[in-house]
Amino acid sequence: MGTHVGEPVRLAIPGVKNLIAVGSGKGGVGKTTVAVNLAIALGKLGHAAGLLDADIYGPNVPLMVGAEEVPELEGQRIIPLQRYGIKLMSMGFLAPGDQPVIWRGPLLHSAVQQFLRHVAWGALDYLVVDLPPGTGDVQLSLIQTAPISGAIVVTTPSDVALGDARKAVHMFRQVHVEVLGIVENMSYLLCPHCQERVDVFSSGGGHRTAEDLRVPLLAELPLEPEVRAGGDSGLPVAARDGNDPRAAWFLDLARRTAARVAEVGVAQPPPIEITD
Repeated sequence: MGTHVGEPVRLAIPGVKNLIAVGSGKGGVGKTTVAVNLAIALGKLGHAAGLLDADIYGPNVPLMVGAEEVPELEGQRIIPLQRYGIKLMSMGFLAPGDQPVIWRGPLLHSAVQQFLRHVAWGALDYLVVDLPPGTGDVQLSLIQTAPISGAIVVTTPSDVALGDARKAVHMFRQVHVEVLGIVENMSYLLCPHCQERVDVFSSGGGHRTAEDLRVPLLAELPLEPEVRAGGDSGLPVAARDGNDPRAAWFLDLARRTAARVAEVGVAQPPPIEITD
């Protein structure tokens, strides 16, 4: 990845080996569902994993993991919550309820930096960061100041979502962040009666887009009611037994993601270390 002329220095987060950004060009594609289940699946594979909900305006992680507590402080550091074997931090833990968070540039930057550098993450193999949809201030603040190991772009097979996914891929590339791959969510529906595949939002778009952009297609995840229900109830499907096919989808995604992080990491110089 390296530092390019005119870029801010990307300072390492003590204890965190790999930072994985999960983004999307638009909302409504299931990005947070993918981020939550990916982090849990990485933990189930034996990795020390954490999840940072950086979607300041619409923090959905607390609902999806069934956590409502306010994190405790240890000196000047925030102690992350823990669920399903992973560490968690979200603005939703600090500003619960229906009140919107109405912040602009400098405050957004400050919030992201607080969550990165003033949370007691401890030793983590992977910290998954759920970015807000689009290509705005929060994304740039994170990308330009933290050593992102790689980014995952989530899309659906629809032409609108794929067009926005392309923009997200180009954004990461413009700021010199390696794109680990594309995840096509809601790729198809399996008929509950005959198990026949139904292409609800067209088909093949994720594969074609990945080929055009020369990035891997990491997963084609079905449109599955139980995945949605698991998120709404705070019981993510990745936390189920690995023999459950719904959990297996995300375990496979976690394996592919870890392999890609290892692959691209070989060519990247280590980030600059700092101590608090």
